[in-house]
Amino acid sequence: MQFSIRALAPERAKTACLVLGVFKGKTPAQGELTPAARRVDRAAHGALRAVLAQGDLSGRAGSTTLLRQPHGLAAERVLLVGLGDKDEFKESSYREVIRGVATALKDLGVREATLYLIGHKLPSRDLAWNVRQATLGLREAVYVFDQLKTQKKSPPPALAEVTLALPSGSVPPPASRALREAVATAEGAALAKTLGNLPSNICTPTYLANEAKKLARQFKLRHEVLERRDMERLGMGALVSVTKGSHQPPKLIVLHYNGGAKAKKPVVLVGKGVTFDTGGISLKPGAEMDEMKYDMSGAASVLGAMRALAGMKAPVNVIAIVPAVENMPGGGASKPGDVVTTLSGQTVEILNTDAEGRLILCDALTYAERYAPEAIIDVATLTGACVIALGHVVSGLYANDAKLADALVAAGDDAWDRVWQMPLWEDYQEQLRSNFADMANIGGRPAGSVTAACFLARFVRKQRWAHLDIAGTAYKSGREKGSTGRPVPLLVRFVLRHAGGRAG
Repeated sequence: MQFSIRALAPERAKTACLVLGVFKGKTPAQGELTPAARRVDRAAHGALRAVLAQGDLSGRAGSTTLLRQPHGLAAERVLLVGLGDKDEFKESSYREVIRGVATALKDLGVREATLYLIGHKLPSRDLAWNVRQATLGLREAVYVFDQLKTQKKSPPPALAEVTLALPSGSVPPPASRALREAVATAEGAALAKTLGNLPSNICTPTYLANEAKKLARQFKLRHEVLERRDMERLGMGALVSVTKGSHQPPKLIVLHYNGGAKAKKPVVLVGKGVTFDTGGISLKPGAEMDEMKYDMSGAASVLGAMRALAGMKAPVNVIAIVPAVENMPGGGASKPGDVVTTLSGQTVEILNTDAEGRLILCDALTYAERYAPEAIIDVATLTGACVIALGHVVSGLYANDAKLADALVAAGDDAWDRVWQMPLWEDYQEQLRSNFADMANIGGRPAGSVTAACFLARFVRKQRWAHLDIAGTAYKSGREKGSTGRPVPLLVRFVLRHAGGRAG
């Protein structure tokens, strides 16, 4: 899908479908046309008002009705979309409007459309925010994962060109930059979704390594892949321990994007890449175990963010590190009670082999220190406890630096890919006490997400570090099962804001 942004008189817009907003009135007939819609209504001799008078549009945010071949216009169709109550028009309303438009355009099967929606003012949001959300929302709506189906249920979406239009004036440069950023972010999110949706017999650690190599070739990134022997030689005893029951070889994937000044320290993104998690010897229940293919969503989002930043030629320095493994039971698998030595030299008693994500991340975090980073952010579907605490709306945030935490919260709000900060107090460290090693890998049921983060914090005491637990936001279950691509938008926004960069 190709996007453009331009200033264009709506009554003269030559397009297959002209999309205009209507605020809700006391009755459908009393709906309030937006300024662009009023101009079109005058040119169409009151056709839009006539439709409203018939009660064909409820005005609810995202509701739509269609006019075909309207007289007096260059457009072939006019799609009216409800904006909801004008006094309650907020972020959620705007996103609902975009989803409604995307659904209607897919059903129409038009190839191109011109939308007059980005100019509607939201409290404390600017035009660039509207542009990013419209672009990401439309791209998300047309994403389909059907690569593995031999019989497609429906043809691919026909919509190929979208113009985000302003009714007058000129397009401000920040809006144009926002569009470039959003298009690149959408590409990154789509990559993350596809990697997440692939089954684990296809998306193995080796597959992830090969996908990283493709990104490196496409965007001229520096990359390296450490094999099992490399990890063993370095002393990554925790990471290697997770892989002992699997026939799939582990990979430690490293990608470098150097778009900023050479002297500028990089931000390091570390993504958990467990391509399938059975729980190992501490075997998970069988119900919904198929969803454990999404346990590499942290890795997918980190790779997606790298694709986005490189795609927009962002003036930033970023390194992605992906520890990729498969966690399986077997004769050689790690057992509860085993003690391993991490790359940092600290020892860990493995009380539960299903708490494996923190074992691969701790060695990856130690490895990240060699790059003298400005900050390290790890992303992981780490704990079911985070889902219980926060549900599926926001991701859990932990950080050992207040300014870094504040920056991530702000970036999440800006991207509408939100996070909620959780405690990382030393009081919780007592739950990780072990009689036989420096620490245990679990701290019991109470505050399970917190103690998991406290475990990781022991490996980054000298670094500015944050941890994102995306167990509740990385994918959906049930009829809508599939990867969400989160938190690619958050990561991209954070890196750009943190480094003072923007899309090139």
